[in-house]
Amino acid sequence: MTKSGRSLRLGRLFKTDETPLFLVPLDHTVTDGPFTDARGYDALLGILADNGADAIVVHKGRLRLLPRSVYAKLSVVVHLSASTKYAADPTFKYQVAEVEDCLRRGADAVSVHVNMGSLTEDRQLRSMAEVADACDRVGLPLLAMLYPRGPGIMDHPQLETLLHAASLAVDLGADIVKLPIGGSVATMKRVVDSCPIPVLAAGGAQVSDHQFGTFVADVMTSGARGLAAGR
Repeated sequence: MTKSGRSLRLGRLFKTDETPLFLVPLDHTVTDGPFTDARGYDALLGILADNGADAIVVHKGRLRLLPRSVYAKLSVVVHLSASTKYAADPTFKYQVAEVEDCLRRGADAVSVHVNMGSLTEDRQLRSMAEVADACDRVGLPLLAMLYPRGPGIMDHPQLETLLHAASLAVDLGADIVKLPIGGSVATMKRVVDSCPIPVLAAGGAQVSDHQFGTFVADVMTSGARGLAAGR
């Protein structure tokens, strides 16, 4: 059977059905500004490529600056959503790149960020649905980064909103969903088991090495397909 472009690219992300995915988001420079200089950024890319990371998330302009040696070792997800910490509403994520352009530049997948419950949720969901359609047309996998974040979710339990976010990603056509799952392994497992597409756990804020190690172990025990941690 001939494999589609989408399935081939998903195979670059998930090497086998059992292998977890370690995704390192480096797109925070758009939101927060640079975290190092150009030389430090390149050094970090080399460290990630040589020490077990499977993929990185960058914005489209960074894609053409990746050293060939890094691109050969890491899958590259291009993030289509943006906002800066200076925005009047930092929860409003708007689209800054097109699927076809990212494919032409060499992306293995694209990602979209939606803050569920935000004041601009309608525009963010519409954008994600349109991106999913475009990904269908060109055979590019879509990673949906779904965060229950905004005034609309204030009075709802965290588990309820995470289950809803996972379902939302599936219903609008994502291939993979990144969620801020946490708490007990049993709670994480409920979210993972509810979702028919691979779930990646968001790494969240900086914590101690011990806390992070415990979190990673719990994520893997829950049945999630991997981790997205970039801070």
